Amino acid sequence: MAADSPPDRGRLAGLAFEAALQQFGERAEEASPGDTIGRLIAAFEDASQMDGEGVEFWSARDLRRLLDYSDYRNFLKTVEKAQDACANSGHRVEDHFVDVTEMVEIGSGAFREVDDVRLTRYACYLVAQNGDARKRPIAFAQTYFAIQTRKQELQDENVAQYAPLSEDEKRLLLRNEIKEHNKNLASAAKGAGVVRPLDFAIFQTFGYKGLYGGLDRPAIQRKKGLRAKQPLLDHMGSTELAANLFRATQTEEKLRRDNVRSKDAANATHHEVGQKVRQAISDIGGTMPENLPPAEDIVKVSRRLKNAMGTSAKRIK
Repeated sequence: MAADSPPDRGRLAGLAFEAALQQFGERAEEASPGDTIGRLIAAFEDASQMDGEGVEFWSARDLRRLLDYSDYRNFLKTVEKAQDACANSGHRVEDHFVDVTEMVEIGSGAFREVDDVRLTRYACYLVAQNGDARKRPIAFAQTYFAIQTRKQELQDENVAQYAPLSEDEKRLLLRNEIKEHNKNLASAAKGAGVVRPLDFAIFQTFGYKGLYGGLDRPAIQRKKGLRAKQPLLDHMGSTELAANLFRATQTEEKLRRDNVRSKDAANATHHEVGQKVRQAISDIGGTMPENLPPAEDIVKVSRRLKNAMGTSAKRIK
């Protein structure tokens, strides 16, 4: 009997990332029942509608209010940015953004036509990502729609057939995700003026200090009992890796979204995002990343998983 094909690596990586984000979302909801986060969850889901073919969508006019935009015309500028992001990601804009004309009641039984845009869940996610992150509903929606969009994608891909990942598998996949996203972060930082290797090292230090309460990488290593030559990321558990992945992805997007164009501003941005991720961990009662225990060297974990996979394959043949 031939060995079963291993699960698609990209799907598993998505599952690990979704699980980490889901953990943040669930803890936030538990920590503040009935609070703003809970109300936003309910409001986002209550605002969803179904068209005649059973396809879920949101009204741009409804989403505008949920995301705290006072003027619909200004909100449409954010929608246009989201459409550009959709096209740049290789998706058909018309599959996710549908222009419609709706009849709305204006009083005394009278109606008038208004323009609107029907948005898929993915489109809502892109709108949130391109919105004003200083607005609390936007900041929350960026995480919330990421969780929900990824969950829907995983369901569509039938990933539910796979067993839950072990801690070793989550660590390995998240570590690889960070490796790839750090390349994207370096590219965004370079566009902001962080060019020399020393500049990038300083830029990374600002991110660590934001997330780790003022500690730089050597100080974090000392606190965790790691030697200077032991790579910090290679000794993080899945929870700590997820926090650093979120820091990296959100910094990259903010650098590009805000069109940051100086080293000082890039450093400040990285520090600010690190602080916000740290605050989110604090708000949901999580353990600060510097207090999480060091994990086994990821190189050993990778070797062990490969050996296990090879042994399993031989047993099945």
